[in-house]
Amino acid sequence: MANLRLSFNNSRTRLVLASMVLSTMLTAAVLALVYVTANRTIEGETRSVVSAELTGLADEYERRGLLGLMNAIERRIPSASERDALYLLTDRFGTKLAGNLRQWPEGIAAGSGWVDLELRKAEDEQYVPISAASIRLPGGERLLVGRDALARQQFDRVLFHSVALALAIALALSMLTGWLLTRLVFSRLKDIADTADHIVSGDLTQRMQQRGSGDEFDQVAGTLNNMLDRIEELVSNLRTTSNSIAHDLRSPLSRLRQRVETLCDPEKSDLDREIDVARATGEIDHVLKVLSQLTDISRAEAGLGREQFEQVDLQQLVGDVVELYEPVAADQGIELEVTGTAKPIQGHRPLLSQALSNLLENAMRYAPQGTAITIEIAQEGPFALLSVRDRGPGVPEADLARLQLPFVTLDPARTERNSGLGLALVAAISHMHGGAFLARNRDPGLETTLKLARRS
Repeated sequence: MANLRLSFNNSRTRLVLASMVLSTMLTAAVLALVYVTANRTIEGETRSVVSAELTGLADEYERRGLLGLMNAIERRIPSASERDALYLLTDRFGTKLAGNLRQWPEGIAAGSGWVDLELRKAEDEQYVPISAASIRLPGGERLLVGRDALARQQFDRVLFHSVALALAIALALSMLTGWLLTRLVFSRLKDIADTADHIVSGDLTQRMQQRGSGDEFDQVAGTLNNMLDRIEELVSNLRTTSNSIAHDLRSPLSRLRQRVETLCDPEKSDLDREIDVARATGEIDHVLKVLSQLTDISRAEAGLGREQFEQVDLQQLVGDVVELYEPVAADQGIELEVTGTAKPIQGHRPLLSQALSNLLENAMRYAPQGTAITIEIAQEGPFALLSVRDRGPGVPEADLARLQLPFVTLDPARTERNSGLGLALVAAISHMHGGAFLARNRDPGLETTLKLARRS
């Protein structure tokens, strides 16, 4: 009993049974319809023929009288066995006058409608099933016309056996189809489950198998693989970020501790204490800035703030940011140029402004004096592009892919001005908007691009 219960708890068994039951029920319904329709058609045809013969014989009685009716019945009898036709004409007292039946059936009144009964033929001692109808003639005589139902009953049994055999074959085929279907489905599910087990155990390099058929399972596997690629990227970034946080915050916190400890030195002058407080405040501001940027990156990566998306005119957005940075750029001897156009997009206006500001600040950090920084707006299919290009030295090709990682900077030493989180926030904002962060060397300079989907 326990094994039986276990087998019914198995999804494959339940799916096979469900497929078998549904297919069998559908087949049974179709075959039952065929069976009933065939019987009704045969019975209807029989009744039509009998009714026509009754009408014809009644007309013969009206035209030629009783003798004419008797002669008409006798003419029909030689061919009656071939047609399974039955006739009986009696007088008002039940005495047989003509026909191939021995006697009027007991309990049947003339004109009582269609009846099914058993009677003996004139040449046969055995009772045979009969379907018949009768009328009472104007002179009191009774006329019965029917058909031998034995052949129809035999046909009915053959039809029933054929339907039963077809149902059994349908049941077997439904079981086979269900088994093949579940074998196909569950084999693919097993592949996915096995891969998922490896991933759960910590192997994030595993991917769902795709067989190249292009079916729904391959589409699901492709979607899961894209998700796993993203998860692996996020986990890798998380590890890098965790290690970098431990490294980057250790130094300012250690310095902060030293500043606080020196405040307790009685030999310190008030001026020295004020200097130490200012430096400690600077360390605190740096830590708070790093934590704020990390929070912004986490929120953008998680897609928080999508409910604040609105239609953003990129030309206006770029114009506002450029207007803000033009005085700073002028002080450095750098010119800001804006080119190109693009259709409005759905986006988070403050975050997009922050991302463009980060790109501009990064470009201004490395742009030589007397050169220009170009901000280009462009359209690429369903994406809008915001590109910032400086005329600086660029970066090594091997480091281009690392620019968007948290705490990555190509400066020889990090300072409070550059914690290595600016471009990481840009990348997170681009992902939030269904796009990507791109970087490439131009000769001369570096071009960084914010790729945004027009409808995120």
